[in-house]
Amino acid sequence: MIPTIRPHLTGDGVSWLDAAIAKIHADAGAIFALFPAAGRRCGRGPLDDGWTVDQAVRVTLLLELPLDGEPLGLLLFDLYAHGDAGERLAVLASLSAFDDAGRLGEAGLPIVRDALRTSDTRLIGAAMSRYGAAHLPAEAYRQAVLKCVFTGVPLSGVAGLESRADRELARMMADFAKEREAAGRVVPPDIWPILERHPDLLAGLSSDTKGAS
Repeated sequence: MIPTIRPHLTGDGVSWLDAAIAKIHADAGAIFALFPAAGRRCGRGPLDDGWTVDQAVRVTLLLELPLDGEPLGLLLFDLYAHGDAGERLAVLASLSAFDDAGRLGEAGLPIVRDALRTSDTRLIGAAMSRYGAAHLPAEAYRQAVLKCVFTGVPLSGVAGLESRADRELARMMADFAKEREAAGRVVPPDIWPILERHPDLLAGLSSDTKGAS
């Protein structure tokens, strides 16, 4: 959930935000100048649940865009592609909110796919939000979960596992665990809830590896 941002802004910050929203309502293209300026004009301090002020301001601005569907998806991808890490995280953070409002559909998937191709664990984790869980096809979702495991992104932050962790994902996790075991490496403990839904897949793992859970 996006934090309520105005109580965390100075008077100048609130004035800038209000003026920025008015500009975006008049011309969606104004977002390209306003989006990177959010941190400088409103601050970058921490908020609850891992949010920062600039991220919350940027998402607030995005949600004011007078666009939907494919035009919205194209604009968001343009902002994402040309943004720094903080700006990319804000675009990713907006996707679930747009989806909740029925404004984006599949048009945000190119952003999710791009984030999952990076080595930035912050972007990978942000890509596996409720939006990613709702729209990634089954095989892409499984590969994304496996990438989270490989890169150390906690599965506790991955949306959709309760409903989308199927037997094929469990098989992939079992293969991963066996490879780690063969290499004498630690098996990440957060894969066990997925594996334990299919106990027969645990058969090839040693008792020591199972004990890592």
